[in-house]
Amino acid sequence: MSRVGRLPVEVPSGVEVKINGSQVTIKGPKGEMEFTFSPKIEIAFADGEIAVTRPSDAREMRSLHGTTRSLIQNMVIGVTEGYKKELQLVGVGYRASMEGKNLVLNVGYSHPVEIVPPSGITFEVGDRAQQVFISGIDKQSVGQVSADIRKVRPPEPYKGKGIRYKDEYVRHKAGKAGKVA
Repeated sequence: MSRVGRLPVEVPSGVEVKINGSQVTIKGPKGEMEFTFSPKIEIAFADGEIAVTRPSDAREMRSLHGTTRSLIQNMVIGVTEGYKKELQLVGVGYRASMEGKNLVLNVGYSHPVEIVPPSGITFEVGDRAQQVFISGIDKQSVGQVSADIRKVRPPEPYKGKGIRYKDEYVRHKAGKAGKVA
């Protein structure tokens, strides 16, 4: 039995859950999320808990069991607390600013890079313009937008300049050695 899949998902008060076959809709204070799971997995809601069960021990069922439960857990957390990622801009003159809802990055190119947020995602710039906060209710889209912003200028290994996650460790390489006379 899947260790993750057999755990019930606790649903806090103030969160509505609707299960229509394999379609799960979760509505909370931060918003509403809807997802259609595999019809082979059984999802039930009772006593403030969502239980995910599988009909057999086939390989496909085992792989879907824990994944389905984790996705439902992420939906519950998203509509109650939301998800937030922090990026740091490291480099001389590297800064971020907001123009309306759009994020504008000055990261060493000859032009500023403007990023339009997809629906459900909000950007926020820290106090020193060197921090960018990405927040939303969908864990997958918050992570994808964060990765796309990091791709604008990934951290380089010689000086460490670039856009990195808050706790990311950038391994430094030694530069080229000078000529020995």
